[in-house]
Amino acid sequence: MMSKVEAKTNPAPEEVVEIISRGLASEAILTLFARCRVHYDGRAKSELGPGDRVIIIKPDGSFLIHQKNKREPVNWQPPGSMVSFSLEDGVVRLRSVRRKPKEILEVELIETYLASYFLAEDYEELALTGSEAEMAELIFENPRLIEDGFKPLFREKPIRHGIVDILGRDRDGNLVVLELKRRRADLHAVSQLKRYVDTLSEEHGNVRGILVAPSLTSGARKLLEAEGLEFKKVKPPKREEKKRGRQKTLFD
Repeated sequence: MMSKVEAKTNPAPEEVVEIISRGLASEAILTLFARCRVHYDGRAKSELGPGDRVIIIKPDGSFLIHQKNKREPVNWQPPGSMVSFSLEDGVVRLRSVRRKPKEILEVELIETYLASYFLAEDYEELALTGSEAEMAELIFENPRLIEDGFKPLFREKPIRHGIVDILGRDRDGNLVVLELKRRRADLHAVSQLKRYVDTLSEEHGNVRGILVAPSLTSGARKLLEAEGLEFKKVKPPKREEKKRGRQKTLFD
């Protein structure tokens, strides 16, 4: 029985080819830590000189090359690409071809530090819960989560400098802007809320701004206080807590 994982450190070129061959044949995830050169030819052309990179090849044909910084790959090919390899004069070369549009990614492995494959079994689909849309539904269903007397009026209300997540009024009739964040809110969220409040204040006078999130960074809390804005702790609902809410369509 084939092992789910095989890995070799500092493998010889022949060993790299063996792992690549077995990984591709068994539809495994291939991972290479290597010093390599990269050439791309397609909608444009690019050359990437020698450097240490992480190469990931997935069973669906996805081909990713990562440098040590940034989230995005420096070169990549999408699912459906055809991957091949060769060993010539002791040098391993990888080739990924996308048919439409025609794109070719070629990698020369100068030195391989690790070569591995992983026979991953994963049949689940991502189920996104606790989204900002679900938070908005929860607030329309239960306005007292914000405060007594709060009256939500609009969801995703377009204004001059963006889209307000929820626009409503408090018990005193003041306009209230809610900026929703499903995760810990940072300085950017505060700046976004401040921009919306300033825009609406030009037309409606006194406007309150409330940042709604599970938690705040210390910097965000300080900026909120400095700008005269507010915070309300609300956690995104779990799937079993989600209810279908209704929203009003009149501004007043």
